[in-house]
Amino acid sequence: MMKIISISSNAQTKETVRVLVVEDEYILAINLQESLESLGYVVLDIADSAEGAIAKATELRPNLILMDIRLRGEMDGIQAAEQIWHHLQIPIIYVTGHSDQSTVERATLTSPFGYILKPIKEQELYVAIQTALNRYDREQFLSSVLRGMGDGVIVVDTELNIKYINQVAEALTGWQWNEAKDKILTEVIKIIDEQTQLPIENPIIAALQQETTIYLGSGILLVAKDGITIPIADSATPVRNNNGVITGAVFVFRDDTQRRLTEERNLAAERAQQLEIRVAELQRLNQLKEDFLATTSHEMRTPLSNIKMAISVLENILDRQGILNSNALSPSESVGRYLTILRDQCEQELELVDNLLHLRMIDADVYPLELTSIKLQNWLPHIAESFHERAQARQQSFQVSVFPDLPPLVSDLASLTEIVSELLNNACKYTPPDGQIVLNVQVIDITKSLINEDAKSGILHNFQVPYFQITISNSGVIIPKKEQSQIFEPFYRIPESDRWQQSGTGLGLTLVKKLVEYLQGTIEVTSSQGWTTFTVQLPLSL
Repeated sequence: MMKIISISSNAQTKETVRVLVVEDEYILAINLQESLESLGYVVLDIADSAEGAIAKATELRPNLILMDIRLRGEMDGIQAAEQIWHHLQIPIIYVTGHSDQSTVERATLTSPFGYILKPIKEQELYVAIQTALNRYDREQFLSSVLRGMGDGVIVVDTELNIKYINQVAEALTGWQWNEAKDKILTEVIKIIDEQTQLPIENPIIAALQQETTIYLGSGILLVAKDGITIPIADSATPVRNNNGVITGAVFVFRDDTQRRLTEERNLAAERAQQLEIRVAELQRLNQLKEDFLATTSHEMRTPLSNIKMAISVLENILDRQGILNSNALSPSESVGRYLTILRDQCEQELELVDNLLHLRMIDADVYPLELTSIKLQNWLPHIAESFHERAQARQQSFQVSVFPDLPPLVSDLASLTEIVSELLNNACKYTPPDGQIVLNVQVIDITKSLINEDAKSGILHNFQVPYFQITISNSGVIIPKKEQSQIFEPFYRIPESDRWQQSGTGLGLTLVKKLVEYLQGTIEVTSSQGWTTFTVQLPLSL
C-alpha cells in the first residue's frame, strides 16, 4: 500500500501568495482586491476580459488566479482558464454568481481548484485559496515523484531527511518505512565502489548541489542493513515546485545483479526495432489494401453500372419503336426476354462485386460504420414490409414478433439492414408454398465470465450482459448437420438442394457473418424438425 507523504519545503504562505483578479465589474473587482489584501495576499493586477487575463497571467506569472466566468469579449472565463492551465499550469478558482448546471459542468471540465459563489465572504475566500494552494503543491510534488518512479524509490527533503520509501526500496535496503522515516539518508543508504570497496557520495547529494539529474556509474554497490551488497543502477533527480524551487530529491534505483541490465536494454531495443519494422510493413500492407479497394471499386463497378444503364436506355428506345413487344416475334425471339436476361445477369454481377468489396473492406478493417440509435420495434416492421408482399405472392405465411418496449440499439443501420434483408431474402427464397417465416426480436441476458487477475486463485466472476436476439426461422427446409458449419463459407452451396436454381452470388451468408462479427455480435444456424433458424445476437451498444 503506497504511503502518502509531504515534504517540508519553502511552500507559499498567504503573505507571499501573488493573485491575479479577473472581473469585468470594476466595483466588484475593487472589493475583491480589498478583501484579498486584508487577508494578506498580494494582488498583482485586475483583468476585465479573458484575453487580458491570459496576457497578464503570461506576463506576471501569479501563484493563483481568481476568475469570473462571465466576461466581456468573445471568450468567457472558462475558456481563458483552460488556456492558462494548459500553457502556464497556474491554479484557478472560479468566482461567479452563476451556479446553473451547465455552467458548473463546463467549469468542472477544466479541473478548477475551487468554485466560490457571489456574494463572497472573506472567510470562505481564505479557505478556498489555502485549500487550492495546498492541493496544487501536493499535486505538483506527487506528479514529480511519479514521473521519476522506477523500481526502488526514496524521497528526501533538502535536509536529506527521508520522507518516502517504497516497498521495493524496503526490500533492497532492508529498512522498513517506519524505521527509515525522517532518518538522515546516509544512515539508511550506504553505497560503495565495487572495485575499491570504499564509500562514495550518494548521488542525491550531488543532485541537490548541482540541481540536475545525476546518474549512477558502473560498479556501484548498495550495502543493505544486514551487510549484504547489491549492485544497483539508475539516477537521483531534484524535485522542484511550480516556482522552480528545489524542495527535495528522489532516488530511483534497481538491482543490477550480474550486469543483466545492459543486456536487457539491448534486447528491448532490438525487439522495439523489429516491432517498428513489422508495424511499418503492416501499415504498408493496409495502405495497399485501401488503394486496391479504392481502385477496384471504380474499375469493377463503373462498367457494370454503365451496362445496366444502357439496358434501360435500350428498352426505352425499342419500346418507342414498337419492337419491344412486337407480335411479329415468337416468344423465344422476344427482345424483352433477352433484355430481362441481360438485366438479371448484370444485377447479379453488381451484387457479386458489392459483396466482394464489402468483404475486402471488412477484412482490411476499413468498412465504414456510422453508429445511430435504432428502435427495432419501429424499424423492423418497415424492413419486413416488402418481404410480406413477396411472401404473399409465393403463398407463404410471414409473421413478425417484436416486443414494443425494447430499448434502443446503438449500431450501424446500413450493416443491420444488410444482415436482416439477406436472411429474410434467403427465408423467402427457400421456403416452399404454404410454408411459414417467423421474425422474432427480444432482449436476452448472456452470461459472461471475468477472471479476477488480482486474486491468486484466479476465480471466475460471472455476470449478465443484455443482448438483442434476432431470430429468422422458416419451415420446409432442412440443412444437414454436417453442412451447417460450412454454409457461411464463400461460394459454398449445399449439395442436393435447389440452391443452384436460385439466383444469388453465393456470398450472402458469408457477408452476413462478417458484418455480424464486425458489429461485435454472433450468428448461429440450427435446423431440425422441419425448421431452419438463424439466430443473431448483438450488443445493445458498440
